[in-house]
Amino acid sequence: MKRLFAAVKIHPDEGLTSLYWSIRKSLMDERITWVDPDNMHITLKFFGETPDHHIPGIAVALKEAVKGISPFTLNLNNTGIFGSSYRPRVIWFGIDRHAEMLRLAENVKASLEVIGIESDRQNFVPHLTVGRIKLIDDKKHFQRVMEKYSKVEIKKEEVKEYHLFDSILSPQGPTYVVLESFTLGED
Repeated sequence: MKRLFAAVKIHPDEGLTSLYWSIRKSLMDERITWVDPDNMHITLKFFGETPDHHIPGIAVALKEAVKGISPFTLNLNNTGIFGSSYRPRVIWFGIDRHAEMLRLAENVKASLEVIGIESDRQNFVPHLTVGRIKLIDDKKHFQRVMEKYSKVEIKKEEVKEYHLFDSILSPQGPTYVVLESFTLGED
């Protein structure tokens, strides 16, 4: 069994890491589990615990999903939260809507449905999870920090491929191992 997900890997640059550390330092007294910038990605599909014998079929479906999708550039902009301002759950970096990104996500969903893997009920909302919130003691301070960083340009990301990852959990945090890569534009 492997804990699998398909995702576009984001390559942190100085701007992204600087913003990340500024927010993290501003919220250091809050209980937040921070995502390592080197682990940031846009999840296309989370499979969870998956028997090893299902992996080859998943890989074939994910390879099928790149057909007709050309490489593209994403704009990473803005910072926000999932949840309400009084009960925030996740801090995220935003991604501008991009037709090719949405087509890729739709192709992944459709290719997996062909092999019997149902899609998630939630709509695809491309984002980078920055931190998972456990508890916010000073909500007013938290809201000020989030407002300060809400409208920022973060970086541009060239997307030429996506990956099937194995997520190996440990007390030190997850390790993501690429099982297979899928190059955009390959037919």
